[in-house]
Formats: sequence, structure tokens, C-alpha cells
Amino acid sequence: MVSGPGSEALARLAEERVDHRFRGLPPDAEGLTVGELAARRLNLFTDGFTTPVPALSAERLEHNLKVMETYAARHGLAFAPHGKTSMAPQLFQRQIEHGAWGITLAVPHQVRVARAFGVRRVFLANELVDPAALRWISAQLDADEDFRFICYVDSVRGVELMDAALSGAGRPVDVVVELAAGEGARTGVRTEAECAAVADAVASARGLRLVGVAGYEGEVPKADPERVSAWLRRLVALAVEFDKAGRFAGLDEIVVSAGGSAWFDAVADAFAAIPALSAPVLKLLRSGAYVSHDDGHYRRLTPFNRVPEEGALEPAFRLWAQVVSRPTAEQAFLNAGKRDAAYDLDLPFAQVVRRDGAERPAEGITVTALSDQHAWLRTTAEADLRVGDWVGLGLSHPCTSFDKWVLIPVAEADGTVTDYIRTFF
Repeated sequence: MVSGPGSEALARLAEERVDHRFRGLPPDAEGLTVGELAARRLNLFTDGFTTPVPALSAERLEHNLKVMETYAARHGLAFAPHGKTSMAPQLFQRQIEHGAWGITLAVPHQVRVARAFGVRRVFLANELVDPAALRWISAQLDADEDFRFICYVDSVRGVELMDAALSGAGRPVDVVVELAAGEGARTGVRTEAECAAVADAVASARGLRLVGVAGYEGEVPKADPERVSAWLRRLVALAVEFDKAGRFAGLDEIVVSAGGSAWFDAVADAFAAIPALSAPVLKLLRSGAYVSHDDGHYRRLTPFNRVPEEGALEPAFRLWAQVVSRPTAEQAFLNAGKRDAAYDLDLPFAQVVRRDGAERPAEGITVTALSDQHAWLRTTAEADLRVGDWVGLGLSHPCTSFDKWVLIPVAEADGTVTDYIRTFF
């Protein structure tokens, strides 16, 4: 991020007035600006925040940003974290301040958000065939010589549609051929021969420029280290073959990109083996969930479990809910449900209980189900739980945690709220 319209847009976030749109905030904050509210440094637990309310740990956010900055630099990787995780321009800014090359996104709306807040490098991990969106991208490229945009192509038909939409455009749109992760995987070209055909179509398109190859190893069927590494070798070999064939002639930089949040260690190893090509290689990693990490899916899958000497991520998200019913000794209910907590990969995890300012582990408490606005708890004899207690819930899958909240408090370890993160889903 630099000074200019993006910085001005970020500053305007602090000028937004607090009102009914923002759940969990103290009722008496009505009418304050977000900046004024942050300046008050209210305490999450004692100054009127209403449950359910999420919080991001200030210390753990900063820790995670530093860990991945260090990891990427150590392995000679450029880093374009996937912004779909948070859709929070304030976090985009912090990621870029921590060394990110740019931001990865998935759909045109997300690119518009990033551009509105000054992001100058965008990798779109999808084929883009919508004519209106392509014309908008083209206009952005023509209006800002510092804007870099790269997206996937995965079919000859897609290339034809893109080129038709870009007829008469100025700067060409940079594209990378997406290699599918295997039969039955998600998007991408299935075979190397088909990749060559797509590359040929790009060479014939006036509105496109081939700059590299890419894919997503997280879609490898029955993924394990051997299968993922084998696919990554295919991706690297495809880049080498394209270069030998002269497909990257005239480029100042060749892009090779992969990397979700579960296999970035394998990506680092594979990209370290990329031989010298006809131009320098931008080895672009795209992991996104790291920024908040989680207490479930990514806690289990993070590559740092395999390479602990390289660092560790810390779960930064916690959802606070309140016990509103305790009908039996074996059951209790919280006032947070599907509208508030991610549940697509795992149910929330009861972690701590707060009562009268004291916090203790949530022993004997398990979340067994979610209704729209309630969490169902199973409690054992060791669970000391009463109506009115606050329960801190760990969450699984950051991508479906951020999207439920428009304004998220950032709190220090003692509960002091120092900032508020605005999301745009």
C-alpha cells in the first residue's frame, strides 16, 4: 500500500458511523465513528459488548503475519495471500506491509474491493470470462500503469471469450495456464497436450499475454505428500517445456504459482527445484488462511506440523457467546449459531468459560450441534456452567468465519479492543 486513493479509502473506514449494521458492539456506541470507538480502547468483557461477538487476537494476528513473511523470504517465494479468506482491506494492507507481493482473489467483485483500497497487484485464481468484468479490468490496466493483474485460463473456449470481450483494449491481460490437479479435481486443464492447445490460443489472442503456469495442489485427489509432490513436479515441468518452446519469449518475468494453506511446504520444495529459465521466475505462493489460522481444519493440516522448526501459526479468532439456557445437567445452550459461527468443516470448539471476570478452561463442554441462533452443548459432571456465563469458542475454517461479520473487534490479551476490522463480502 502507498499513499493515494487506497490510503484515503482505508482512512475513511475509521469515519464510518456505528449503528445497527454492526452486531456485538456496545449499544451506547451508536453514532460514534469506528475510529472514535477504537480510540476509547473499550474492554471486550466489561464495557458493554453484547454476545455473540467475535474477536481477533491482536498479538496472534501480528505473529501469523510475521511467520509467513519470514517463511516466504526464507524460501525465496513471492507471496500473494488469498484475500477471499478475510475480504478485509485493512488486513490486505498489513499483509502487504509484511512483504506480500500482492493479493490473490477469486471473483471480480473481490478485485473491485481490492482496487478500491489501493491494491496494485492482483492474482485472480480463476478463469475470467464475464465481458463486463473484463472490460472493467482492461480499463483499470489502462488507467494505472502500476496495476498488475494476472488470471487463469483453462480452456480454448475461455480464451476465445476473453479475447472477444477485450477487443480494442489497450494493455493485454496477463494470463497463466491452469494445470488441473488431476482427474476429478476442480478447474484446470487436464493434460499437458491440452495445456499446449490453450497456450496456442492465448498466443493467437490480441487481448491476452501468456506469462506462466499455475494451479492449486489442494485439489489433488487423495492428497498426500507423494501425490502432491508429483503434481507439483508436473507443474514445474510444464513451465520448463513452455519455456523451451519459446512460449515465454520477450517476458521480463515468468510466473509459476501454487500454494494453499495445507501444502505450502511441498510448494516451497518443488519451486526450489525450478531450473534457470529464459527470464527470472516469480515463484508465487498463495496461502490465505494463515492470517487468522483456526482451531480445527487448518490446525490439523498446517504444514508447520510437518516442519515445526520453520515456525508455527496461532489461532487468532474466537467467538464469544453466552449461556442462555441450562435445562438439564447434561445440556446447555448458547446464543450463537449458524448465523454467527463457521460450521462447514467442523463445529465450534468450547475453549474457555468466563464468569465474574475469571476465565477457566471449558472442561466437560462440547458443542454438538448448531441451530440458526443457538449452539447446543453437551455437558458432563465436571462442567461448571451457569446461565449468564460467557463461553469462548474456537472456530474451524477462517474463510467461513470472517464472512459472517461486517465489523470485527481486534482485542489484546486482556480484552482491550484496539481496532475494528471491516469486511466486504
